[in-house]
Formats: sequence, structure tokens, C-alpha cells
Amino acid sequence: MTGNTHIIGGLAASLAFTQFANYDPVLLVGAGVIGALIPDICHGGSKMGRTFPTLSKVINVIFGHRSFTHSLLFLVLIAIFMNSFVSNEAVTAGILIGIVSHMVLDMATKNGIKLLYPLKITVRFPITTRTGSAVEYVVMAILSVLSVYFGYETFSYYL
Repeated sequence: MTGNTHIIGGLAASLAFTQFANYDPVLLVGAGVIGALIPDICHGGSKMGRTFPTLSKVINVIFGHRSFTHSLLFLVLIAIFMNSFVSNEAVTAGILIGIVSHMVLDMATKNGIKLLYPLKITVRFPITTRTGSAVEYVVMAILSVLSVYFGYETFSYYL
């Protein structure tokens, strides 16, 4: 999936999570969007890869694309890191939700992800699409509608 789809996916997932969480929704949603971009640090052309080019290159050389940073092992290590060094639970939850949304969206692509890294098993859904395809834009449109719905539900008390 493209960076924009991951952003909308992180937004939709974190807004949906605010429906039953008692965290600050602004922090949670902001962190969810950032978390949705983190796994692609392994790809130099991604939004994260362009922001941190040296780190991206090192990670890509060591692990490749859609392996370690798209795995449950990575998710657990980020959770441990966040719980150890970040005192705000809304930020931690948002980052983790964003990462999970990224993984789910990439499992919908033909290339899938190495969810069980270091095992070399590729995990993808039975029905997949290509990154940048018309189907991806339909997915992005659906996620956008869900973001508006959950955003209204989350922030309607401000209106």
C-alpha cells in the first residue's frame, strides 16, 4: 500500500479505537498516524525512509523490505520500548495501533509480509491487490469514510 493509504488506515484504526478507550483522542490519533508509517522505515522511497535515509538504508541492508519491521517481533519490541521510555499510554497505544493497521493493509497486497519473522513465511490475505492499484484507492476511500464516521463519533462533543 502507498503511504497515503497507510496514513488513512492509521487514522481510521486509531479513531475506531477511541470509541472504547479512555485515552486522549488527539494524542492517540496523532500517534496512530505516525505509527502507521513506521514499518516502512525499511524502504528508502517511503515517507519514513525519506525522512530518515541513513537509518532506512541500514535497516534495509540488514533485513530487507517487509520483513522484520512488518513482524510480530517488531511489534513486541516496539511495545516494550514504548512502555519503558514513553510515559503517555495514549501515545503508546496509538503507535501500536498504527503499526498493526500498516501490517494488516500490507497483508492485503500480493507481496504480503513476513509477519512471523525470522521465519521466512509470507503472510497475506486470500484476496490481494497490487500497491497503487484501483482497488487500493477503493480501500482508501472506504477508510476515509470510516475516518469521518469515527472522527465525528470521537469529536462530536467538541461541536
